[in-house]
Amino acid sequence: MKRTAVLTTSALGAGLLLALAAPLSASAHVGVSATSTAAGSSSVLTFSVGHGCEGSPTTTLAITIPEAITSVTPTVNPNWTITKVMETLDTPIAEEEGDPITERVAQVIYTATSPLAADQRDTFELSLPLVGEEGDTLEFPTLQSCLVGENDWSGEEVPAVTLTAAVEEGDHHGAAATAEAEHTEAGAPTDDVLARVLGIGGLVLGAVGLVLGITARRRSA
Repeated sequence: MKRTAVLTTSALGAGLLLALAAPLSASAHVGVSATSTAAGSSSVLTFSVGHGCEGSPTTTLAITIPEAITSVTPTVNPNWTITKVMETLDTPIAEEEGDPITERVAQVIYTATSPLAADQRDTFELSLPLVGEEGDTLEFPTLQSCLVGENDWSGEEVPAVTLTAAVEEGDHHGAAATAEAEHTEAGAPTDDVLARVLGIGGLVLGAVGLVLGITARRRSA
């Protein structure tokens, strides 16, 4: 009887841990998804912040823009003030119409009007052109600052978008392929699928343990 109770408790505990750990692993870094990954297209990138700095609330998020990109339009987020950090270009870029481009947006900084609690998440959208060719990777190093400490999302954990083939006007098949490719960026949707699978597995394991415990008690009675 005691052994059955121990096994039941262990199974339920393992199931609960799996169910809780999966969603936490899926939001363990700043991820990015894109409405389009086609080279040369305009895209809206959504950066997601899923936690603070070891329990400390987030105060600012500084997103560094790749050098190839000159124009960025942030989406208004009422919980944050937005600052564009400009950088003068070494060589101005000639435009077919209008004056040459002499500076670019080097960084976009979001400052919280009230610190984002460590156990809450928020998203940040940037509209920009995907400058480059198929196979190029655009990296967006991101510095997350908190009331205490910071997280530097760069190197292997940097939010990034890998460009796919350019889509010709009217190429609906290419557009569909681009839409599918965006869901693999930064591991976010892939992590979501893994989280769901692990979560369901944990719940099933817990349920099996519960059934075994009830059956054992009935037999003993």
